[in-house]
Amino acid sequence: MDEELAALAGRVRTEAAAQGPGAAARAAHLLAADTDREELAAVLTAAGAALWERETAAFRLGCAGDDRAFEALVLLLNHRDPPRCAAAAHALSRLGDPRTARAAAALATNPLRTAYALHPVRLLVRLRAPESVPALIATLGRLLSPQDPYGRIALACVAGLGELADPRARPVLTAAQAHPGLAVPATEALRRLPAPRRGRD
Repeated sequence: MDEELAALAGRVRTEAAAQGPGAAARAAHLLAADTDREELAAVLTAAGAALWERETAAFRLGCAGDDRAFEALVLLLNHRDPPRCAAAAHALSRLGDPRTARAAAALATNPLRTAYALHPVRLLVRLRAPESVPALIATLGRLLSPQDPYGRIALACVAGLGELADPRARPVLTAAQAHPGLAVPATEALRRLPAPRRGRD
């Protein structure tokens, strides 16, 4: 069992156990390696399914590359509970669906959902998709206003832009150097960018 699945399993078993022995047995069944994909897919649309059931089914299907999990995983990526977001981001990175980067970019750049943008930002860095750099630049640029409360997300954008090393990030990273909490990581990120081309004399 990999680290991400182990973390999900521990959390799901705790939630299910609080609902009684039947739910605990159901959780064990959904987590079992030999559970049929069709049964997992049916959970995603089942009336009355608990959140932990839908999450488990979506995670298992996503990690298996089954695109029926896509919509559920995108919803979980923007959940208020960070562990659910982290699990969804991991499964989406394994899913390989071409819609993933566009969805993550939409979530990361939505000003009404900035509080939940951390995992979409990290997912964009992991995907290295065409949407990744523009979305991180847009998100970071919006977070450079004075006394913005989302410093952790701004730091994730700075680190991600440094990792992606795209020269388009130079202006926003340079602007980030003026912010005390971002100055050092922004300088480090700028060092990772390709040197600007010199114009001809």
